[in-house]
Amino acid sequence: MSTRTFRIMVRGVFDGLTDEQRAELLARAGEHDILSAAFTPEGHLSYDLTARTAFTFRYLDSGEAEEDILEATERAETAAAAWLTERGYGYRNLRSQAEDLSQAALGKRRRRAAAAGTT
Repeated sequence: MSTRTFRIMVRGVFDGLTDEQRAELLARAGEHDILSAAFTPEGHLSYDLTARTAFTFRYLDSGEAEEDILEATERAETAAAAWLTERGYGYRNLRSQAEDLSQAALGKRRRRAAAAGTT
């Protein structure tokens, strides 16, 4: 059986941030910029507090079967909630979206490579 790769996005909204927490997040905004967002096993947080209070965690996980995506999504949500809670950041409206890359449509370049047998 082959390993499947899952990309999971956990979105939510910061809620009830203190002025100190807001300042802390703004000071670290460069580390969490959307332009440097990546899917990683430990999760990557991105936000732009100057625009809105929403955030996104991006996780990379894997499994053997199609249904493993459910457990991967649960792990990602738990990890995101733990990260926020450990730092005392209030949040609400956590929701997740997961994608099994083995089921993803191939882009034009990958279709060409597959047809040429170079993948």
